[in-house]
Amino acid sequence: MPGLGLIDVCKSYGDVPVLERVSLSVAPREFIAFLGPSGSGKSTLLRIIAGLETPDSGEVWLDGTRIDPLAPGARGIAMVFQHYALYPHMTVRENMAFGLRNAGVAKDEITRRIAQAADILEIGEQLDKKPGQMSGGQRQRVAIGRAIVKQPRLFLLDEPLSNLDAALRGRTRVELAQLRQRVDAALIMVTHDQAEAMTLADRIVILDNCCIQQVGTPAEVYARPANAFVARFVGSPPMAMLPGTVAGAEGERVQVRLAQGMILETAVPAGGLVAGTEVEVGLRPEHVRLAAPGEGGAAAQVELVERLGDRTFIYARLSGGAEIIALEPGFGTVRPGDAVALAIDGEAAHIFTAGGAAHHPEPRA
Repeated sequence: MPGLGLIDVCKSYGDVPVLERVSLSVAPREFIAFLGPSGSGKSTLLRIIAGLETPDSGEVWLDGTRIDPLAPGARGIAMVFQHYALYPHMTVRENMAFGLRNAGVAKDEITRRIAQAADILEIGEQLDKKPGQMSGGQRQRVAIGRAIVKQPRLFLLDEPLSNLDAALRGRTRVELAQLRQRVDAALIMVTHDQAEAMTLADRIVILDNCCIQQVGTPAEVYARPANAFVARFVGSPPMAMLPGTVAGAEGERVQVRLAQGMILETAVPAGGLVAGTEVEVGLRPEHVRLAAPGEGGAAAQVELVERLGDRTFIYARLSGGAEIIALEPGFGTVRPGDAVALAIDGEAAHIFTAGGAAHHPEPRA
């Protein structure tokens, strides 16, 4: 089978489980992001694929060959580390050639591959510099170039942008997006940055509690989170969770009574949700706004206002005590401490039952 396949991969450190029966398929030339909180096992999983860690059980396959028994250098994989790992006494050209020389690649072929990688990464003028003469972004390009010259079947990127400042990270993110169009290999990137995962990846693998919580496109994990953890984790700001109770069903759609007494008419199908069930109602900020004068809405008090120029996030607390986030265009005029009324788009609400199981609204016509 072409591409990467993980089958029931398990890993523990002593009595501490890190990965439990992780299975995943990655297509050739697909860009995958491993996303999750610290300690979720994403870097350990990447290192198992690379051969830097040994799984306790399970299998790793690449293009129809089982590779977990193979040495790292025999797997056809190249890895870019978070801290560059460049030889400081060597030039860029020497850094990129080092692994190829050790592998016995012919000199002319080494020269050709370095020139090709330098052209892809636009570092041709840097080839005779040493890492200490370069910026962090340039050094990261060299680290990627050293991986490209190996012509691997799979690239592994371990938080490649985490050492860069915000402006440089944004530029390098664009470069990574362009790079994936130029290399004939799949890419797997570990990141804790949602913006990187959402903008770069074809699919996101969300890990927590030793296992995969959801695999999906950026749109899928944002719009239809598999459980309450994913709903809270994906999104900046995250989805607000309001405690409530199923009040009944109207026309096969669920009604929820929020803690402060407000009845919310949702677009969630009633199947399996019965009156009296305690639930959490998930709302993205874009589905909550300041109510217009005379419109009514949920009474809340503003606790924090985050002004981002084109939009403003309003962090508020409902009269029942639940935290909620509203989105307004522009700078807005509200201030912390203001009493406001919030209009909630109930048809966009998600419902999560005990244990985090998700019930999503029906798509709008």
